[in-house]
Amino acid sequence: MRGTLIALAAILISALLWGLFTGRWSTESRRARKLQADPAVNALMRIPVPWVFILLYLAALAVQRALPILIGSPGLSWVIRVTGFVFIGIGIVVAFSALGIFRKTKTTTVPHETPSTLVTSGPYRFTRNPMYVGLTLEYLGIAGARLDVWPAILLPLLLAYINYVVIPVEEKNLRGVFGDAYLEYGARVGRWL
Repeated sequence: MRGTLIALAAILISALLWGLFTGRWSTESRRARKLQADPAVNALMRIPVPWVFILLYLAALAVQRALPILIGSPGLSWVIRVTGFVFIGIGIVVAFSALGIFRKTKTTTVPHETPSTLVTSGPYRFTRNPMYVGLTLEYLGIAGARLDVWPAILLPLLLAYINYVVIPVEEKNLRGVFGDAYLEYGARVGRWL
């Protein structure tokens, strides 16, 4: 139980920091989102992606409690935990460095909002979606560090949602705003890696 509370606290702190760093809760940001509210935007798209990671992880924890899958080997458990902590560290660096670039250029992190800058530097040289890559590594890292199997099993559902619902909306916006520059960038850099 103590481990679950620590994991939940870490997840919530990460989400709160994400919201603060993105300025998502500022008066100006809320006002802009109301003005840009598009009824055509899928209702699920209104949930910030970091919160989707959190909600799925919490659902997976409930499944883990109801239908536990345990890792019996102490050696394998140790490797998975260490790998989990490494993933958490790498995920934090990747996601927050990308977020820092967005803050510096004052462009939006909200998938259905209009971007002001095409970011192609930093981690964006290796992936068009380093924030999602970073969040995925953090998610897997927390699951590994805690030896929670169900979050890893359910992760493909989340990745499918991001890949087939969220990213296409972002890419459409980026093509609309940046045209050929975005197409050239997309031809050079992969969606995930």
